[in-house]
Parts: sequence; C-alpha cells; structure tokens
Amino acid sequence: QVQLVESGGGLVQAGDSLRLSCAVSGLTFSSYSMGWFRQAPGKEREFVATISWNGGNTYLADSIEGRFTISRDNAKNTVYLQMHGLKPEDTAIYYCAASVIFPDTRRSEYTYWGQGTQVTVSS
Repeated sequence: QVQLVESGGGLVQAGDSLRLSCAVSGLTFSSYSMGWFRQAPGKEREFVATISWNGGNTYLADSIEGRFTISRDNAKNTVYLQMHGLKPEDTAIYYCAASVIFPDTRRSEYTYWGQGTQVTVSS
C-alpha cells in the first residue's frame, strides 16, 4: 500500500541542473524523515541526502560538494532533490526512501523505498 514514486531523471550534459521528485502515498508523510540514495553501475548504493519530518533540518553527503539541495512539501507528500553542476560521476539510479529516524545515512534504517529514476550525465 505504501508507494514512493520517483520522477525527473533523464539525460543531461555536464554542468546542467535537474530536479528529482518523489511522490509518497500510503503513509503519514510528515511522520517520516526522507532520504535520497543513488547507485551507479557496479557500485554500492550510497547516501546522498536526508531531510527531517518537518523539513527543518537536512544532512547532505560530503561527496556532493554542496551542489545538491533536498527539500519537502508536506502538503503535497513530496520530497525533492535539486541538483546543480551535474558531473558524469553523478550518473546513477536515484532512489527515494522513508525513515522513522533522523538523520541516518544507512540503507538499513530506511523502511520504504521507491523504484528509482535514472540520471545520466554526459561529458
């Protein structure tokens, strides 16, 4: 019954921007922190960003070098990842996930996951 549906991925050039969205249904959205993870071909799934229940706090991976911003709109049950200055190494499937704790970078602490959206950055 719980669904997390990512959208907004695509093929872009290095230096471009993208905004990913994750629409959530089947749970009380404001009771969960939300996170973004990504998985590149042949690599483990890695933490990108997380945001607290009311959006008041965020925690971002050092690896994104300040280029990404996570936000949420609880009225729309949606969490976003705004990406700027995209690099080829950002190419990955990006996954949205929900957790009852904040902050956490561990995949095991996230209860629900979306199907992912592909981001491909060409040079």
